[in-house]
Amino acid sequence: MLQITRVRTEADADDVRLLVGEYFDWLHARYPEDEAIISAYWANQDVPGQLRNLLTLFAPPKAECLLARLNGAPVGIVMTKPHSDDMCEMNRMFVRPSARGHGVGRALVTELLEVGRGLGYGRMMLAGGPRHTEAIALYRSIGFRNDATLPDTGAGDVEVRMILDL
Repeated sequence: MLQITRVRTEADADDVRLLVGEYFDWLHARYPEDEAIISAYWANQDVPGQLRNLLTLFAPPKAECLLARLNGAPVGIVMTKPHSDDMCEMNRMFVRPSARGHGVGRALVTELLEVGRGLGYGRMMLAGGPRHTEAIALYRSIGFRNDATLPDTGAGDVEVRMILDL
């Protein structure tokens, strides 16, 4: 059984921290040639600081963090944070490889769109690696479209920027 929850407890936050660590380990393993870019992103985004302050940075009234559990085990995460008054940004979408193929990613994104609407945003943007073909296909199937005019999120030429009207 798949369950999506909004992260409110320290125990949930610990599961999110674990999954964020796995996400970056997965990035390093999948793209070893991009070690410098991944490490710079980790530092420039202050991922350790964000994880320490997860329950305040990714919480209402302007942000949210979602945790997916499959049969009780934490398997996926996605977050949103404000980008402007009318636009939020999707961050850190990740599903454990062992849980892929169970609709976890689609369920997380679908719920995050509802969250974004509920937080009062009119649009959601995201930036992803151009070689994240599975994720990009999922985003397109949900209705996101490429928009190179969106602000750079720090990865420069190695990102695909997409947007969806909520």
